[in-house]
Amino acid sequence: MYSYEQLHTFAKKIFIAIGHTEELAASAADVLISADIRGVDSHGIARLKGYVRLWEVDRINAKPNIQIVHETPSTATIDADAALGLVAGPRAMQVAIDKAKQVGTGWVSVKNSNHYGIAGFHSMMALEEDMIGISLTNASPLVAPTFGKERMLGTNPISVAIPTLNETPFIADMATTTAANGKLEVLQRKKEDAPLGWIQDGDGTPTSNAHGVKEGGALLPLGGDREHASHKGYILGSIVDIFSAVLSGANYGPWVPPFVSFIDPVADPVGEGLGHFFGAMRVDAFRPKEEFLRHMDQWVARFRQTTPIDPNVPVQIPGDYERGMEAERLKNGIPVLDAVIADLNELGAKFGVKL
Repeated sequence: MYSYEQLHTFAKKIFIAIGHTEELAASAADVLISADIRGVDSHGIARLKGYVRLWEVDRINAKPNIQIVHETPSTATIDADAALGLVAGPRAMQVAIDKAKQVGTGWVSVKNSNHYGIAGFHSMMALEEDMIGISLTNASPLVAPTFGKERMLGTNPISVAIPTLNETPFIADMATTTAANGKLEVLQRKKEDAPLGWIQDGDGTPTSNAHGVKEGGALLPLGGDREHASHKGYILGSIVDIFSAVLSGANYGPWVPPFVSFIDPVADPVGEGLGHFFGAMRVDAFRPKEEFLRHMDQWVARFRQTTPIDPNVPVQIPGDYERGMEAERLKNGIPVLDAVIADLNELGAKFGVKL
């Protein structure tokens, strides 16, 4: 078990060791460790080694010139200059928020970026301003479309954060696949099988082998198969891909560069890096803010009062699980798997940083 401060300090020092300024390193560590504290272990400190490996093969720029390359009063396109997505994401979301302050809504697309951590970190930034936040990103092509064998899409998450007055905010943060690839990595470290419906093998047959994607298979869209509406997950993932990349000028579909460093990006890219899409909306651009927030409180409270199937398992609203994990882990610490600790110790030895 490690405290938030221990993991944050370690991650920050590693990001500084690979060339980031203290400010950029702190920003990256904020995003990274927010995943661990909220119980999304697949996107937290376990990913640190992967980011370092991308830097080692010159696919991450530690001193990026992140800039707006196209702009209107309510929109912008940002070139992240191969920055860590953990750095580019918060920067772009802030631009969306600043535009929303001025004209009611802000929409920002990003190209030439990398993996940006948990989608929810970025959407939740809008809550500080009592705004609605939206965060999307495309990702390494690991997902086969319904009826297909080829890996054409990423796990392509969607996150929406909506403020409330007194109740806890609504925070949706979900992959458009049955499971994120990071959850497979966790199962692999634990030497456990994957549930059926997560993966298909190279022939398109469902498999429970947690290494199935590495062995030529693919992740499956949300739903798992056509009978369970995987076409809807495929559609959602496609929307994220188009908003994040076709709109910004990033790579899309099978051209998206892989997160792993040992696989080179394709030789014929159609864009630059990974893409993200962010939105911020002032609720008073639609109705009086206090009125909206009161009704959101009523929405949340009423859904919590839903008659449960099992009296011991109450109905939750999006964000409840992560809030519970955050409270528990801030109090008791963050569990880290032995395999991840070994990776972190290896990084620490390489860069002279103690865990």
